[in-house]
Amino acid sequence: MGWFWADPVKTQTCPVSGSSKGSKCPVTHESAPKNAKSSTTDGCPVLHGSDPQDGLNPLNHIPANLSMERQSHQILELPKDRTTSSIPKGSEETGEFWEYPSPQQMYNAMVRKGKIDPNTGEEIPEDAVESMVFVHNYLNEGCWQEILDWEKKYIEDTNVEPKLLQFMGKPTQYSPRARWFNFLGTVFPTWFSSELPFDRHDWTVLRPDPSSSNTEHPGYKKVRYVIDFYGGPDDEEGLPTFNLDVRPALVDFTSARDRFTRWTEPILSEYFGSEKK
Repeated sequence: MGWFWADPVKTQTCPVSGSSKGSKCPVTHESAPKNAKSSTTDGCPVLHGSDPQDGLNPLNHIPANLSMERQSHQILELPKDRTTSSIPKGSEETGEFWEYPSPQQMYNAMVRKGKIDPNTGEEIPEDAVESMVFVHNYLNEGCWQEILDWEKKYIEDTNVEPKLLQFMGKPTQYSPRARWFNFLGTVFPTWFSSELPFDRHDWTVLRPDPSSSNTEHPGYKKVRYVIDFYGGPDDEEGLPTFNLDVRPALVDFTSARDRFTRWTEPILSEYFGSEKK
């Protein structure tokens, strides 16, 4: 991933069978951990490896004024319309929900980062950009749905929805969980996969909390989520799938308790007849 911006790993079918005009799917698909469970759901407006001082928005590390202008060498006309996500903003910026970059903005950002340069070996076809944006948006929506599932208990207690404050892509910084799966896959290849995620995101969520002492965001508590992205095998129709490993970071007792409870409740329910409340 690279833009917009664990519970059982969620598998989602890529909604695009490759990109337009016969180009292959622009997202790298790798194997997910063999021990990961799968299901279906929905990228990403973060410029990875960017200098935070390089005119970037600190909430998403995207250039504050990402151009909508067509490149001089550009052949195709790319859409300039931006899609509004279902993810509420936690900042005071204009607009209630986060917006995804337009295909033209995505293309300009890739040019800016040297991803569209025949001399780098990382050239991305222009006709793949629209599909790339669509897949990235789809995956981001799925990430948010997974976070809402984790936050369900707190939503029910307060009747207030959480918000996304900021996010950052860390594709080269593997999470401890991803490294552990990689190690298990090396030692026990029959039971685990040694494949590493092709991307990682850290999302900071504002959780409704009336007792919070957060003066910057009254009534909310900051909670960091870690998201590992894995590529899965193609489905029966030949479409690529993705696995999302979404969970709160182990930075405090509450997050540790939430992860322990979430992963033990199904076992307790199956073997001891307890019901999830």
